[in-house]
Amino acid sequence: MTTDEQRINELRRQLHEHNHRYYVLNQPIISDQEFDMMMHELEELEVRHPEFYDPNSPTQRVGSDIQSEFHQVAHRYPMLSLSNTYNEQDVRDWYESVSKGLAGEDFEVCCELKYDGLSISLTYHDGRLIQAVTRGDGVQGDDVTQNVRTIRSIPLVLNEEIRMKNEEFPKDFEIRGEILMPWTSFERLNREREAAEEPLFANPRNAASGTLKSLDPKVVASRGLDAYLYYLLGNELPAEGHYENLQAAASWGFKISQGMKKVRSVEEILDFISYWDVERKNLPVATDGIVLKVNSLRQQRALGFTAKSPRWAIAYKFKAERACTRLLEVTYQVGRTGAVTPVANMEPVQLAGTTVKRATLNNEDFIRSLDLHLGDYVYVEKGGEIIPKIVGVDIDQRPIIAQPVQFIKRCPECGTALVRYEGEAAWYCPNDTGCPPQIKGRIEHFISRKAMNIKSLGPETVDDYYRQGLIHNVADLYDIQVQQINGDGSRTRSAQLVVRGIEQSKEVPFERVLFALGIRFVGETSARLLARHFKSMDALMAASMEELQEVEGIGEVMAKSIVDYFHNEANLAIVERLRGYGLQFALSEEQTAAQSDRLAGQSIVISGVFLHHSRDEYKLLIEQHGGKNVGSISSKTSFILAGDNMGPSKLEKARKLGIRIVSEDEFLAIIA
Repeated sequence: MTTDEQRINELRRQLHEHNHRYYVLNQPIISDQEFDMMMHELEELEVRHPEFYDPNSPTQRVGSDIQSEFHQVAHRYPMLSLSNTYNEQDVRDWYESVSKGLAGEDFEVCCELKYDGLSISLTYHDGRLIQAVTRGDGVQGDDVTQNVRTIRSIPLVLNEEIRMKNEEFPKDFEIRGEILMPWTSFERLNREREAAEEPLFANPRNAASGTLKSLDPKVVASRGLDAYLYYLLGNELPAEGHYENLQAAASWGFKISQGMKKVRSVEEILDFISYWDVERKNLPVATDGIVLKVNSLRQQRALGFTAKSPRWAIAYKFKAERACTRLLEVTYQVGRTGAVTPVANMEPVQLAGTTVKRATLNNEDFIRSLDLHLGDYVYVEKGGEIIPKIVGVDIDQRPIIAQPVQFIKRCPECGTALVRYEGEAAWYCPNDTGCPPQIKGRIEHFISRKAMNIKSLGPETVDDYYRQGLIHNVADLYDIQVQQINGDGSRTRSAQLVVRGIEQSKEVPFERVLFALGIRFVGETSARLLARHFKSMDALMAASMEELQEVEGIGEVMAKSIVDYFHNEANLAIVERLRGYGLQFALSEEQTAAQSDRLAGQSIVISGVFLHHSRDEYKLLIEQHGGKNVGSISSKTSFILAGDNMGPSKLEKARKLGIRIVSEDEFLAIIA
């Protein structure tokens, strides 16, 4: 080994250790200047010796090149969600059900804080991080390894001292936790965005999620994300207890859940909840509850799972924190569908760790139900610790001269008279082709993941292109050229990614193109039903109100909205331009060939975890073959498509009603 290689390895070892001391233990032993000097030396050596490149080097924490997209990765173990409870009795009931499930056997419960962030799964091989995957739909998620490498509290290489001592840790293991944005990072980020006149993030969870999904790891590195790990999986774990495994993980270099405690009674659980309901307000990150887990892994296996969650764990959600402040004024926001939402602007008040100045008022009926007056003192809560909402008014403090809040009659953006459709609570601006928020909102909807899935674009970019005059509607996206968006030439690569992403969207199937158009009231499911029924855009455009209502789930209001959309000259011009650019305006031959009436007239419930396809894919297959997806079991249910871990309550109800249980393989045979 050369002298330079030895020095590179030694610097990497020391920097990993100092990162751990600073970001996990909060016990630095060198100054920032000394750390920076060591990092600079390592960077220079790595530039001189590219043959020693290591993706887990401390220098990679600054972020690598921009990625073109995230790849989907299947989880080795499904990432199920937890059942939630909000009261003491539910905790007692869960504890009792565990006791019964274990036939009275003694058990311990591990109490942990429930962090409010983005779930992540980290995989290590030989003590080195090799993959990081988001929760996704629980069966598969996005590979965000490059972004996670930039989070300094996540070890890229396990504690070097343990490795040198050859102490045991599994050769391969997975550890799960939560990616969060600390309050300090969140407030700094929003100050920067406000100064740049960019939209603010609503809360740390959204900020963390949006950051981790950025295609530019340098952006992730700059935003100060953190991580707390709370579950260890693998075939050769160091202990039989969950708590003990996490203590081992902490010794390897992981930041684990704060304040973990093992208890042996429901009273101790309630004491833990009571303590943290107050103390959590002093934590550096957002928490929204307590997680309770049976500590023994053997007992966890014995208790098993329902279709959606483990029986051996439950999440207790804290009650929303409430504050009282004064209402200053009501402003109004216009969404992509034209719906006008009133917003309360209030005197700033501290609530669940953040300063709250605004809260949604939902609609005119909500304002009337509160008898809301300007100058009122209002009670504000955070729904699920996230979205501020007004829940009441202190009438006793109302000023004598206070005036009732009057809902506006015209659009605050374009001045068009508002309309209220029959059966709708919201007022709408009908000027969908000339109202700026609606135009930008429809473009943002058009590029979204479930629509055209143009990953290289985002809301901020759409706003920028709109302000520059590059785009006025969704069709304008397909005219964008690299030279228009590469700035002074410094953004050529990102511009190429944008243009390539737009070009690739031309392969998106017809039903998603239809959904992407943003026709008012037409959601993802109804777009799919319409596409399956009419099979082409031309047939849909020619359909009458009566023909549209023949499609199951399409009522009079939606049918009228579709007819109105295709009778609008501006909309027709956009649709024809999209046709000319080559978007998919009909079901493909493969999709048409895949259709049949094998499940015609049958109502089918899906339950469990599947091997061959995701639940969404099975829902699509049911629709393709004429069946109907239903969410709950009744006497009208034709059969249940059941995967592994089907919920016992559903199974029992199916048996009582005599409903047939069909396995995954049987179902695939039915539809051939």
